[in-house]
Amino acid sequence: MRIRAVRGDELPILQQIERAAGESFRDIGMAEIADDEDFPLEVLEAYRRAGRAWVAADDGPTDDRPVAYLIADLVDGNLHIEQVSVHPDSARRGIGRTLLDHAASRAAADGMPALTLTTFTDVPWNAPYYERCGFRSLEEAELTPGLRAVRDHEAAHGLDRWPRVCMRRDL
Repeated sequence: MRIRAVRGDELPILQQIERAAGESFRDIGMAEIADDEDFPLEVLEAYRRAGRAWVAADDGPTDDRPVAYLIADLVDGNLHIEQVSVHPDSARRGIGRTLLDHAASRAAADGMPALTLTTFTDVPWNAPYYERCGFRSLEEAELTPGLRAVRDHEAAHGLDRWPRVCMRRDL
């Protein structure tokens, strides 16, 4: 796999990856997450233009097709992972971790102290996975104003129906 910036013509592929990856939630009784709207193309384009959208692409001689992606925001001086999606056909090969490590390297190079994210606590490929990738759960008192705003936004969209947590990986 090769990690690189997303190209503009690949944005619909990111939506396909997100939809395919989201199907896993249906299998654990979270159909609402599987059925959630994809990121609109204009939102994905904004991440691309900001330089905070990366893909893992097949490194075959003729392919170079994205199989996973990561997009990130800036929240309280940290790089906040908004979304990591790996197509199920490429899952369990360390691709998500590689994308996270790439984001960490970019954030560190830009002088940011940490990666942050929010995720479901009881979904095996969410909080438990991120712990294995070096993230730790934050206590309520550790939440920054920006992370609180992210959580409020998620609650407004119904994501707090399932237990969620904010996590941080110091760089």
